[in-house]
Amino acid sequence: MFKALDTYQKGIYYVLIGLLAIIIGFSVIELAYLVFQGLLFDESRLRLENHEILGVLGLFLLVLIGIELLETIRTYIEDHRIHVEVILLVALIAVARKIILLDSGEMNDLTLIGIGFVIIALSGGYYLVKKAKAIEKVD
Repeated sequence: MFKALDTYQKGIYYVLIGLLAIIIGFSVIELAYLVFQGLLFDESRLRLENHEILGVLGLFLLVLIGIELLETIRTYIEDHRIHVEVILLVALIAVARKIILLDSGEMNDLTLIGIGFVIIALSGGYYLVKKAKAIEKVD
């Protein structure tokens, strides 16, 4: 029974990897299209407008998040371990993407303070995980 469940679970992971790879591939194609369209075919040739740059950066960071999630799933399938460092890195990239795309005029002060605390907490957690790994290597 448990062997069948394990096989089913691995099958789901492979389907997730395939779907995520397809999404990342199409996102990279869309990113390349946006960059080349903005640089070559807009009125302002060889120059992107501010909103276009923000869109490109947001999509770029989204592709990075997808790649990190793909790595997390692959690592889990191979080692049956979740690497907290990678999860924290994905969260930091996601928050950075949110901040880049954020219009601070629409947010209230309490929300901005909350985002600041989330950044501090994720950065502190990432630092502690890296520090623990460094101590592990020394021992």
